[in-house]
Amino acid sequence: MKLRLRQLYMIAPCVSIILCAQPQRGFAADTPAPPVVLPHPTTLQITQTQPIALPQHIQLIWHGQKTPVLTAAVARFHTRLEMLSGTKISFSAAAQKTHNFALVISCPEKGDFFPSLGMNEAYSLKVSPAGAEISAQSAAGILHGLTSLLQLVSQTSAGPVLQPATMTDAPRFRWRGLMLDVSRHFMSLSTIKRQIDAMEMVKLNVLHLHLSDGQGFRVESKLFPRLQSISSHGQYYTQDEVRALIHYAAERGIRIVPEFDTPGHSFALLEAYPLYAAQAPLNMTDRAERNRAALDPTKPETYEFISKLYGEMAALFPDAYFHIGGDEVVAKQWTEAPAISAYIKQHKLNGPAELQAEFTTKAIDMLSKDHKTAIGWDEITAASIPQRTVVEVWRGAAHTAEATADGHPVILSERYYLDRLLPSAQHYQDDPLASPQNTSEAEAAARTSGPGGTITTQSKPTDTQPLSEAQKKLVLGGEAALWTEIVSEDMLDARLWPRLAAIAERFWSQPENCQPDTLSARLGVTRNRLETLGIQSDESTEKRITQLAPGKEKSVRILLSVTSPVRNYAHNHEFLQIRHKQTATEQQLNTLADIASPDSPQAESFNKRAAAFMDGQIELRDSLITDLQLWSGNNARFIKAAARYPALKDGLQASALLHDLAMAGLAALGDKRTLHWRNKGCAAVQIAKEQIAASENIKIVSKTQQPEGDLLQDITPGVESLMRCSE
Repeated sequence: MKLRLRQLYMIAPCVSIILCAQPQRGFAADTPAPPVVLPHPTTLQITQTQPIALPQHIQLIWHGQKTPVLTAAVARFHTRLEMLSGTKISFSAAAQKTHNFALVISCPEKGDFFPSLGMNEAYSLKVSPAGAEISAQSAAGILHGLTSLLQLVSQTSAGPVLQPATMTDAPRFRWRGLMLDVSRHFMSLSTIKRQIDAMEMVKLNVLHLHLSDGQGFRVESKLFPRLQSISSHGQYYTQDEVRALIHYAAERGIRIVPEFDTPGHSFALLEAYPLYAAQAPLNMTDRAERNRAALDPTKPETYEFISKLYGEMAALFPDAYFHIGGDEVVAKQWTEAPAISAYIKQHKLNGPAELQAEFTTKAIDMLSKDHKTAIGWDEITAASIPQRTVVEVWRGAAHTAEATADGHPVILSERYYLDRLLPSAQHYQDDPLASPQNTSEAEAAARTSGPGGTITTQSKPTDTQPLSEAQKKLVLGGEAALWTEIVSEDMLDARLWPRLAAIAERFWSQPENCQPDTLSARLGVTRNRLETLGIQSDESTEKRITQLAPGKEKSVRILLSVTSPVRNYAHNHEFLQIRHKQTATEQQLNTLADIASPDSPQAESFNKRAAAFMDGQIELRDSLITDLQLWSGNNARFIKAAARYPALKDGLQASALLHDLAMAGLAALGDKRTLHWRNKGCAAVQIAKEQIAASENIKIVSKTQQPEGDLLQDITPGVESLMRCSE
């Protein structure tokens, strides 16, 4: 029976303010005590047990500077307060308190505010029945205080309330970012602005835009107009739009750092200007070539081109930092080009790595003339480069140790790749400065671009010593990264949130204030807030479900509530095709796995209740049975839906396996037992565990068949607990 079942399933200035947090429905053990302030502040003291009714009128009192940035921030706060509270609230300015409740904003900073790496982001917040006070030395601190104040507001049956509290707060890291790839899939300005608004709410302060790659160049160039007329494929930002976006982000305390990737990942550049290609003509028929094409770093004309382009973009983007990429240069692009190979020999360079270091150093010098500090992915350290260069590490802790030992400032991203579709808890368990463990998995994440591999494929040590205090001081912070090969614009919100909020807490809060045991519930509160304030993950998910199965949404919704997509690039079929040297084809993002979330709050709640039931909380039996009956009964509905809508057929096996797991759970609880129920249940659990293991890491993914439909069963741990409990 076990064998047959397995065969079946494998087929601005500063301010002072006062204002409480939202109770959530769900399993009691998962419900956090209000207030939920995320990221968690440095200190938080609840000064009154009971919250107060949210005032309908608030006096606004300014101590210190009242600047345009702060004025705009208070206006946003007012709008968001009304959205979260669901009620109209009036604000009035006053020189001193004459009303029952006042919001006092205290900030001595003078002059125009523009976000920078060294800005002071600390603040204090005091809320009492008499009012709220936010104090900070800079506008950045006031912005953060306002977002924390919003998180002290919640809805109750008696209406909106505000929690009196006192907090002091400052970030752990100066650099807390999101890397968003808008080359692979273009994202409209309205969509990016929506993410910026949410980033402000969780105190992220850098939006790193990956603006050029093989699939498109996304910024208007006055000097090289073919970049937008040819290489943007009609989707790009005008320079005026870029300036407006930078201003929009800056008002929210967020810097925009551009990335224009060179010398590899340059297909879009070369599509417009093939003169600078390492190998010409470009291969226009093989999709994989979009990841391989590289510049020719031996031509003086190439440097003239890059110098002018970088100079133009450096003038457009005012931030002090400028990302030059530098990752995944395919060695054969240079070694199989006779002129480049001859140049390496003539100049006695030790192979392509030193040639790339020569290019990188020249690019860094170009940017230095424009008063920019260059950032590059960690491949640029394969040979000597200027020490001032910032290294963004994506291939493991060994590269962090190496770069900081050489004196380079570092940004950490390798543990926070959102496109690997890992759940929030898995990202959250990784402290940015935790002692590095074996890094072979991170090394495997270095995606081979094709035959011959990348320049820096030499192995690094898989175990390193903890960073010294001097090395830790060189860590500027971290970035969550979302590459968008399999993320279209209408998927973006759901692929970012709420996982990005969990990572934001890791970047902001001290380790002792990070709370893994309560993360899921606190993320639930945060997710609801962000949805109320404009994030569209729920809306886009429902729209995509309706597009797949109009009129039959319920069965799809139930299946996807407790399943998640396969992980570690297993759902990136083009990535796997390239790895396996197959013809690369464009992936259509219209499957159940494209809708499924990496997080499943329903499954997590079930799993926790199942474990608690095992520990003796027998009163949970009825709720477990209710859930299991819903999931077991859904299969018949889903089969009917799939018969009507062929796009659902790749979910049939996942639906059947969910049914079998749910039936096993019911039987373990003494409900609906059949002959051989234990053998059937254990077989279903084993299959589900094997499917989860098939995408446990990138090495396994590259050689293991994935479940049909690319869906994993998230209730597996809970059912396994119940099966053990029944023994």
